[in-house]
Amino acid sequence: MTASRVDAPVDVRVRECLDAAVAYLRSLQHEDGWWKGDLATNVTMDAEDLMLRHFLGVATERTDAETARWIRSQQRADGTWATFPGGPGDLSTTVESWVALRMAGDDPGAEHLVRAAAFIRSNGGVEKARVFTHIWLALFGLWAWDECPDLPPELIFLPSWAPLNVYNWACWARQTIVPLTIVSAQRPVHPVEFTVEGLRVGTPPVARRRVWTMEGAFQRLDVVLNAYTRRGPLKSVRRLAMRRATEWIVARQEADGGWGGIQPPWVYSLIALRLMGYPIDHPVMAAGLRGLDGFTVHAELPDGPVRWLEACQSPVWDTGLAVGALLDAGVPGDDEMVLKATDWLLAEQIDAPGDWQVRRPGLVSGGWAFEFANDGYPDTDDTAEIVLALRRVVHPEPARLRAALDDAVAWTTGMQSADGGWGAFDADNTDTTPLKLPFCDFGAVIDPPSADVTAHVVEMLAAEGKTGTDECRRGVRWLLAAQEDDGSWFGRWGTNHVYGTGAVVPALIAVGVRADDPVVRRAVRWLEDHQNADGGWGEDLRSYADPSWIGRGESTPSQTAWALLALLAAEPGGDAVQRGLSYLVGTQRADGGWDEDKYTGTGFPGDFYIGYHLYRLVFPIWALGRYLRSPR
Repeated sequence: MTASRVDAPVDVRVRECLDAAVAYLRSLQHEDGWWKGDLATNVTMDAEDLMLRHFLGVATERTDAETARWIRSQQRADGTWATFPGGPGDLSTTVESWVALRMAGDDPGAEHLVRAAAFIRSNGGVEKARVFTHIWLALFGLWAWDECPDLPPELIFLPSWAPLNVYNWACWARQTIVPLTIVSAQRPVHPVEFTVEGLRVGTPPVARRRVWTMEGAFQRLDVVLNAYTRRGPLKSVRRLAMRRATEWIVARQEADGGWGGIQPPWVYSLIALRLMGYPIDHPVMAAGLRGLDGFTVHAELPDGPVRWLEACQSPVWDTGLAVGALLDAGVPGDDEMVLKATDWLLAEQIDAPGDWQVRRPGLVSGGWAFEFANDGYPDTDDTAEIVLALRRVVHPEPARLRAALDDAVAWTTGMQSADGGWGAFDADNTDTTPLKLPFCDFGAVIDPPSADVTAHVVEMLAAEGKTGTDECRRGVRWLLAAQEDDGSWFGRWGTNHVYGTGAVVPALIAVGVRADDPVVRRAVRWLEDHQNADGGWGEDLRSYADPSWIGRGESTPSQTAWALLALLAAEPGGDAVQRGLSYLVGTQRADGGWDEDKYTGTGFPGDFYIGYHLYRLVFPIWALGRYLRSPR
């Protein structure tokens, strides 16, 4: 904060802060009209990228060295790697990092690997790692395939009404499961010149659940499936299943060479296709590997160059948020940058079919995806936020813009689930049967409605004048029923109750719920009770697993902005708002941005988290802009 701001009136300080932030955001726009911040996760992505390249035979000394240097740079003093900054050491991430560094040539006696191995042993050994880690180890002969859950490729034959059919999994999970069935059936081994025996401690396998429980039944079924695979399945049926799965995979490759725009299905699809006889120079394989290179971030550290892999890229999401932020900041709707971004977004609108049509076969496409290329999987969250932004744009072709928005609203409305809420990628993706499988010990594998997504859609419907529709009313009822006992809402795609509450309160106010309604008052009290002494808000990612962390954590710019968005909708003149604004003004950098070392994005609650580098800028702009426009 500059010295001139200290004694200035609040509105003046906020305006100076906002102007600097807007100028900085403008400087980040790509010449084609889009914005994209880096998307940071954890070194699991990098360890698996290194292992993938070794399995496919495309690793080079340079990629090994740069990836290994990055992985080593992320190790903490206790020898571990975590899934988010400041989080506890993670066993599986540490195991995969240890294995990747050994593949890159690190000496097992080196101090950093000794510390990692000690942590692994003290936390149950490699035996306690997650299923995905065991699969990666099995690919290199470091774990027995018989000790991995079996995934028969015959799953591809199950009709869409059958339990465990691939469309009962979330889109990200189904695109991972299908290639993994080929891997599981073929059980390949690419031997390496080391073992993980030093990481074993003899931890016994998890005891089986009671036979009459679904979990227990699936555990025993897995034994049968493993025996079936081991002793030779019906060869003609299995060959047909793997061929059908291969066709399914190839049909879903995107224009950038990837699958679903995310790392897990991408790497497993490449492995599966290689096992099915696709050479490395086959156009499908070549495009996939080129695409991964496009997800690679290169940087320089004091000891040399590094490379790390983005698990995903978020240009459509970032651009929609950036346009909304600029408009909330008072930038005119016909501003040149706004129009350029709008035209880019209009070109990105999806009119192609997708897996979502399995549940909504008569619905016409019209949504937006998250990434540069993911035409098969638009999502309701991106679409709702983009509509909220673009409907305020003063476009030279208003009819063209209006037609695009109408298509988007119709598609999003049609994706409402039977319970009244909205999931992100599919409708009625609520069958919990997959959660009971031995395979599912990591990450969300279904896509049920969530408060944050539902709130964004409800707010969009309100802005579009559809408050009185049955769809909007059902969405509001879903939100009211989802409020937690403490007054907050759970955040599925952002951390966590601060994000959920920051999304729901503006939506409820937009549909006409009064600010003095008990539902809103409880939410306001919750936010006020969880404001930090510095005026900001923060919620640690551990809140997903440990309720004692709910609403608690170091203040961050993005989470402070989320809380302010709720308060500005319900109680703009309150003291909590003033203190939150002071936090944002006081922590702004000289270039107009903010620092945010903590991750505030969520991939899989409890397991996988994201640091969106643009969140620290666009959401404060939203909050500051809405404050200056709010009645006080």
